[in-house]
Formats: sequence, structure tokens, C-alpha cells
Amino acid sequence: MGKQELAGIAGPLYALPYAEFVGARTAAAKDVGAGGSAGGDARALAAEVRSLPKPSVAAWAVNMLAVHSPGTLQEIAELGTTMRAAQSALDAATLRSLAQDRRQLLSGAVKTAKALAAQQGRAISEAVATEVEQTLRAATADPGAAAAVQSGCLLRTLSADGVDVVDLAGAVAVPGTLPASGTHAGTIRGTADGGPADVRRAEPADRAAPHKGAGRKPPAEQPRLRAVGHARTTPTRPAVERARAVLKEADESAAAADEEASRAASDLEEAKTDTTRLADETRELRRRLEQAEAELKGARKRHELAAALAQQMARAADRQRRKAVLARERVLRLGNTPEE
Repeated sequence: MGKQELAGIAGPLYALPYAEFVGARTAAAKDVGAGGSAGGDARALAAEVRSLPKPSVAAWAVNMLAVHSPGTLQEIAELGTTMRAAQSALDAATLRSLAQDRRQLLSGAVKTAKALAAQQGRAISEAVATEVEQTLRAATADPGAAAAVQSGCLLRTLSADGVDVVDLAGAVAVPGTLPASGTHAGTIRGTADGGPADVRRAEPADRAAPHKGAGRKPPAEQPRLRAVGHARTTPTRPAVERARAVLKEADESAAAADEEASRAASDLEEAKTDTTRLADETRELRRRLEQAEAELKGARKRHELAAALAQQMARAADRQRRKAVLARERVLRLGNTPEE
């Protein structure tokens, strides 16, 4: 009964606004110790209540989902079960579709957690919201993690690497706690400054008032947390054979990819060599072009000078020819004149 009593006290405590936890925990421990329940066990139970850890802000936000929006966490847990079944069947198409559903579901759950936290007087930052999403994602990867987030007594964030089961050591205040229900809200009324609190312990199921559904089979046991053991299913032979076939195909694809990568690397080296050679040739051609352009420029200048000089010499020669003609004409005139 000790663990059940502790769970009955812990659940309402972790359902309180974040700032009220410490004061309500102290008041609850005093109330248990003063009650004298079960003789000397009351003091031990009171000590256990006092030692209940305060959750991280992200874990508290998840607890608010467990208390005020349990259906959201149930959807996440059911989606996780479906995803694990698809993964076991190696159904890649279904997994892709479920992954998209998970993104949408987690996004909506984080928005709900933000709204609930704000209603409880504690706004959460984007960093904390990321931790909340990480924890909810872990709940889709491992049934123990799903039970932990549904317990309403989460102490820290969870994470999943997709390979190993989620580490749940120290994740919940009372391992084995069943998912929280909306009735937790309001069963403890405490004050932020540690004022008096009215604690009502959870009534055992066999003493609860009968209802219309009495006589039905009790709900299936929740997945056990890793701290108290974690059931693992044995893969079937067809699943193992499919996994081996997928592995063989993956190995062949990897080998083909390695070969393609090797050819690409060889082509790259060849291209680098050609690039270096052509770059060298280009530099040499540019050097020669610059030299030829400089020589052409000099030749044009010499051509211009030679043309000017030739024109000057032609005019000088023309003047000399005219002088020669005049001199010849004078000689002729002188020769044709009679002497007196």
C-alpha cells in the first residue's frame, strides 16, 4: 500500500501550477505525518512525500498535458504503436506517412502544452517547448516512455535515438504510476507561499462507487517503465527474413554507390589535371598575346613614323625634280641664245 498511497499523493501534487509545488508538497507531508495512518508507516510515507523531486519546467508542461489534455497523449501513444508496427513490417511508405502525421500531432501537442502552461501561470520558452517536443517524440518511440508521459508525474525530459529503448531511470516520481486523469486537477489546493493544503488521497479501485460499467474487464496494464522491467517482443521469422533481404539490398546498394564514388573520384582527379594544364596553357597564351600586342603597338608606331618620313622625302624629291627641270630649261635657254 505504501507505493499506492505515495502515488495517490504525488499525482495531485504534480498536477499543480509550477510555483505551488514546493509549498503543497511540504503541506502534504505534514498532513500525512499528522494523520498517523498505519502507525509508524505514516512517518515513512511523510518522508517519501517530502523527498518527491520538483520536475523540470518541460516535464511539468508535459504533466499539464497528462492532467488537462490526456487525449492528446493517448493519440501520441497510439501513433507510436502504429509506427512501431509499420517499422516491424518494414513498411517504408506507411512510415513516411506516419512520420508526417507525427510532426503535425507533436506540433499541435506543443501548442496545447504552451497554452496550458500559460493558463497555470507559467509561460514556457522556445527552448523548453523544444524539450517538450523531444519528450513527446520519445513517447512515440518506446511504450515505456509513453507510459511515463501519461503518468502525470514526469520529472525530466526524455529522448530517443531511434535505436535503444528510452532511458527512464529517474524519469517519474513513482515508477509504475498509471496515466493521470483530469480528476487530478483540483484534488490538491495549495498556495505558492506554502500555505495550508487540503490533500485527498486517491481511493483504491475496489472501494470506488459502483457504476454502470461495473463487471467489465479491467483495462489492459500500461507498459511497464524501464526501471521495473521492460517487455521486449521477439521478432518473427518473416520479419527477420525481410530485414535480412533489406540488409542485403542495402549492402549491394552501398557497394554500387562506393564504386560510383570511386569512378567519380577518378574523374575528378582527371578533371583537376586537365584544368591545371589548360590553366597553364591559358596563362602562356595570354602572356604571348600581351607580348604580341606590345610588338604590334611598336610596329604601328614605326609604320606611322616611316609613312611620315616617306611622305616628307617624297615632297623633297619632288622639289628637287622641279629644281632640276628649271635648271635644264635655263641651260637650254642659255645655249640657244646667240653670242654678240
